Amino acid sequence: MRPALDLPDDVDALKAMIIAMDAQRTQVETRNAELEQRNTHLEAVTKTADERIARLTATIKVLERARFGRRSERLGADALSEEQYALVFDEIATGVAAIRAQLAKAAGPSKNPRAPRPRKNFADHLERVEIVIEPEVPAGCEGLERVLIGEDVSERLDVTPAKFRVIVTRRPRYVYKGWDGVAQAAAPARIIESGIPTEALLAQIAVGKYADGLPLYRQEAIYARDKVEIDRALMAQWMGRIGFELEPLAEHLLLRIKRGERVFADETTLPTLAPGSGKAKTAYLWAYVRDDRPFGGSDPPMVAYRFEDSRAGACVARHLDGYRGILQVDGYAGYRRLARNDQGNDGVTLAACWSHVRRKFYELHVADQSAIASHTIALMAPLWTIEADVRGRDPATRMKTRQGKSAPIVAELFALWEKELPKLSGKSKLAEAIRYAISRRGALERFLADGRIEIDSNTVERAIRPQTITRKNSLFAGSDGGGRTWATIATLLATARMNQVDPLAWLTHTLERIANGWPNSRIDELMPWNYPR
Repeated sequence: MRPALDLPDDVDALKAMIIAMDAQRTQVETRNAELEQRNTHLEAVTKTADERIARLTATIKVLERARFGRRSERLGADALSEEQYALVFDEIATGVAAIRAQLAKAAGPSKNPRAPRPRKNFADHLERVEIVIEPEVPAGCEGLERVLIGEDVSERLDVTPAKFRVIVTRRPRYVYKGWDGVAQAAAPARIIESGIPTEALLAQIAVGKYADGLPLYRQEAIYARDKVEIDRALMAQWMGRIGFELEPLAEHLLLRIKRGERVFADETTLPTLAPGSGKAKTAYLWAYVRDDRPFGGSDPPMVAYRFEDSRAGACVARHLDGYRGILQVDGYAGYRRLARNDQGNDGVTLAACWSHVRRKFYELHVADQSAIASHTIALMAPLWTIEADVRGRDPATRMKTRQGKSAPIVAELFALWEKELPKLSGKSKLAEAIRYAISRRGALERFLADGRIEIDSNTVERAIRPQTITRKNSLFAGSDGGGRTWATIATLLATARMNQVDPLAWLTHTLERIANGWPNSRIDELMPWNYPR
């Protein structure tokens, strides 16, 4: 039974009630229509998000098959590099973030907003610009004393785009009454005599090209956005002059590397243009790294690059002429000419790289082609755990730990390989991997008896990787002269980064010193690790 309505007897009051009820019904219908429309929109957004997620998921699966799947499922000649994989996954992460933003906006403001994520504080040297947002005075509080009881503080990272400016240098000329002659201050020294660039601009162009992978044609376009026209051919001339001025520093740095007890070496291709033909030819960028920190050394880390049009062993012999220490390298046979079989004093001691050995077995392991390869990878794994425990310790401690823990593993590995090799087809990939390791047994086992030696040559691979990225962006070095300039400038900028020194600040400061006639007898003071921080 429906309850009786309490209706007024007055006609006007009754009309007002009906009008109010009608207005309320209209509001409800409008609200329902809005909710229905919103639900339809949410369904459409969700469907679109699901489709995009499905596409991204499919892309990930394709990449995983290409990278880790069986050989029959992998991509062919167009397989992606590690940098390209990283780029693809960055783009996938960007797509996921866009989907989340779309769903959050469609859902409307959250009643329970997510707490801010904990993050590291910004570096202390960054300028802080404080903005204080005062609340409006609440109604009824005019004239009352205000008491501060606390505040909420947030920090956001901002950027001021690089801005060009023109340095106008005026040098007044004076004459004095009763004195014969003209007085004028000397012109400030410059790297580019009568040229337009300051040392800071030269440093920015060099760091952009040789450290950040920005070819000159891209820098030309970037500067043009600021209505500053600098022809890339002119910038190339400037880089050649910088390379000339920095060459003594790069030579000094290589000498410092050759004073080390252990040096890493590696090489990579660097396409250049062949003179006269206009066609690209393959040249090489050789890298030499000294880093004593893993065995407790106190000298700074450093890297030197050398440009050559050949991969012949004569190149490394010339670069390391006079060196008599440990040379840690990959399996390239060109390094063997530096070592004497009897380990005489006029030869280097070669140490091999276990990562290169592991890589050959790992390829078979991920392809699920060999149980022996998988067993090898499992046996090898503890070696790097042991290395992590002794990194930074003195050579004697490292050797003692390796003799007790690593040596039995190494012996087991070689026993396994020697047992299985006669059972395999000589042309199989597994036999090839085993022969690679056994033929280098002496050099591979050397780290067990010498704490200065690393288990692998990853140190030099990390040093050469940035140059491969710059190479991809630049297509080729341009010429032999361009390759030598590349090697010289990259040597010093990469060494600065290894020592946590800002390469732009260091190069600007160093070019200013060179322009003002810095003496060669104090060249060590110009090294990146001596830069005042």
